[in-house]
Parts: sequence; C-alpha cells; structure tokens
Amino acid sequence: MPPLWTQTSGTWINVATVITGTALGLLLRHRLPGSMQLVITQALGLITLVIGMAMAQSLTQVQAGPLDGIILGLLAMVAGGLLGEWWGIERRLNRLGNWLKAAVKGGGQFTEGFVAASLLFCIGPMTILGSLNNGLSGDPTLLTIKATMDGLAAIALTGSYGVGVGFSALSVLVVQGGLSLGAAATGTMVPDPATNPYILLITGTGGLMILAIGLNLLELVAVRVASFLPALLLGPVAIALIQSFLSLP
Repeated sequence: MPPLWTQTSGTWINVATVITGTALGLLLRHRLPGSMQLVITQALGLITLVIGMAMAQSLTQVQAGPLDGIILGLLAMVAGGLLGEWWGIERRLNRLGNWLKAAVKGGGQFTEGFVAASLLFCIGPMTILGSLNNGLSGDPTLLTIKATMDGLAAIALTGSYGVGVGFSALSVLVVQGGLSLGAAATGTMVPDPATNPYILLITGTGGLMILAIGLNLLELVAVRVASFLPALLLGPVAIALIQSFLSLP
C-alpha cells in the first residue's frame, strides 16, 4: 500500500463520512417538518455544549509555574481573540465560505455551516492525536472513531445549515492531512494527552470554542468563534516561554 495512503488513511475516511453525512442530512432535510428540524438542531447544540464542557475541563489539569490552566486559557483566549479580530480571521473565513457558496450556487446558511462544521470537526484532541498517530504509525483507529462521530454530526448540522457542511470536508483534508504528513516527515513522537500540558491546553481552549459553537447552534448568542483560533497556538507558546524562563539560572 502506498505510504501516502497509509499515513493519511484516517483523514480520507473522515472526509468520506462528512460527505456521506451531509448527503443523508440533505435527503432528510426536506422530509421533516420545521419543528422536527428545530428539535434536531437543539439536540445537537446541547450535545455540543456537553462536549465543549468536557474538553474545557482539561484546563484544570494544566500548571505552568505560578499560572494555572484557567488563567492561561483566559489569557490565550483574550490575546487570541484580539489577534483574530486584528487579522480578520472570521471575515476571511466568511469570505471563503461565500466564495464557495457562489461557486456551487449554495443557498441558505451555506457560509455558517461551512465555518461551524470546519471548527467542530478540526478542533480537539482526537484531531491532533489521531492525525499524528496515523502519520507516524499508519494506524487510523482514532481518526476512524472521530470520522464516525463527525458523520453523525454532519447529518444533524446539514439539517440546520445545508450543503455548506459538506464543504468542511476540505478543512478536514487540509488540517488532518497536513498534521499526518507533517508528523510522518518529522518523526514527532505522539504525546500522552493525559499529562502533556500542551495538548491539555489546546484541548481546553478548543473546548471553549466548541462551547461557543453550541451557543450559536442554540441561537443564545452570536460568538465570533473563528476569531479565537490563534488561542490554540498562543497557549502552548505561553507554556514554553514560562518553562524556559523558570529554567534560567
């Protein structure tokens, strides 16, 4: 079997389940009354909140010198949000979504579906660890489990947002495929997610963003989730800087 397929097989499986889930969602979407579609969206929103809260708990397990994970998460989210707004990440993602919408003549909430699904499917420990494991050892198990979950979520999301959800498969391909190929090229060791502070902080801040997606699905508030994406990088950078400072003589 070609090395490229071995190193990225989980990603291709995930892409296939997102597309399949979207197709099933479109098939069911026009066969359910509005009240049933609303119930499905609310159920997905509530489950998304639960997933986000579970991931955010990882912040309580992080300690970097005098700062605990909650403070680090807050600093990362605030600084990341400010950077995201300065760089216009939300606007750029919306522009990309609108371009795709025009290219495929998509309707409804195409852009919202593309952005929400991309963030939901590409943020989290399973994305990182599954991609690294697939790239290093060729084992797609974690990504296959994630792919199943994403496929089911795509059905529900498509009922709310439409075909834009399916185009998040492009985001999955770029993010997960890139991580897998990067791991294969560099030989990076797979960290232990239960103890590695970098993974714990990424998981925790990612959980806060997943919570925001849940709030958006429930239409309780409009959170500019994409603007917070730099926080996923700033948190680990902060830990590295603190540890370097503490190790100085």
